[in-house]
Amino acid sequence: MTDETRDLWNTLRRHTSARIALGRAGVSLPSARQLEFQAAHAAARTAVHSELDETALRAELAGLGLDLLSVRSRVADRSEYLRRPDLGRRLSDADAEALDGRAAPADVAIIIADGLSALAVQDNVAPFLRAFLPHLQREGLSLAPTVIAHQARVAIGDDIAQRLGAACVVVLVGERPGLSAADSLGLYLTYGARRGSTDADRNCISNIRTGGLTFPEAAYRAGYLVQEAFRRQLSGVMLKDNSVSAPELEDSAGAERISGE
Repeated sequence: MTDETRDLWNTLRRHTSARIALGRAGVSLPSARQLEFQAAHAAARTAVHSELDETALRAELAGLGLDLLSVRSRVADRSEYLRRPDLGRRLSDADAEALDGRAAPADVAIIIADGLSALAVQDNVAPFLRAFLPHLQREGLSLAPTVIAHQARVAIGDDIAQRLGAACVVVLVGERPGLSAADSLGLYLTYGARRGSTDADRNCISNIRTGGLTFPEAAYRAGYLVQEAFRRQLSGVMLKDNSVSAPELEDSAGAERISGE
C-alpha cells in the first residue's frame, strides 16, 4: 500500500494550500505534516526578513512605460521596521522634500511598498501591473510617478499621494506571510488620500499571487474599484466591490467598460 493510499485526506488537500486535514500519528502530527509546517514557517520568516531587489524590479517594470521614483520610510533597517510600524508609515525627510518638488495634478499614484514580504512584491508586482495598467488607460486616467517605497507600510501611500497631487492612490504591498503562503501581494486603494487617512478610507484586494487571486482577476476588480471611486468620489467602507466574480474574456476589438451591474 502506497503512502498516498494510506493518506485518506490527500485528495482534499489538493484543492487548497491551507493547512487542513493534517491527520495524526498517535498523539502527534504525521512526520510529513510536521516537516511541511517547519518548511512553511521557514518560508514565512525568510519573507519577513528579505530585502527588495530594486534593480531587478526596475528591470521587470522597464517595458511598462512608468516614471519610477524611489523613496524610503523613516526606518533605518529591517529590525527597526519590524519593531516600529509607525516609522514605516512616514517618509524620510529628504524624500518628502524631493516629492514636494515633483507635485503635479494626476488621477492615480501607484506605490510599490515592500511591506512584510519583499518576495511578494518581487514576484507579483510586474505581472499584476501588466494586467492592471490597461484598465487605467481605458478610463483615460493620468498617472503620477510610480514610487518604489522601501521599509514601507500601507499608510506611507497617503503621504506620497498628497505630496504628488494624486486624486487616488493604489498601494501594492507585500502582505504578512502565513503558513500557507509567504508571497501574497495586497492592494489598497484610497480616493482622496491624505496624511491621516484611516483603514476605513481604503478598499483592499488581497492574496494576489500565482496560486491565489489571479493577476487578470485582481486587475479587473481593481479596475472596477478605481472606476467607481472616481465616479462616486469616495472609497473605503462606502465603496463595495460589486464586480462580477469572473471577468469575461476580452475580444480583439477591446474590452468594454467594466460594469458591476
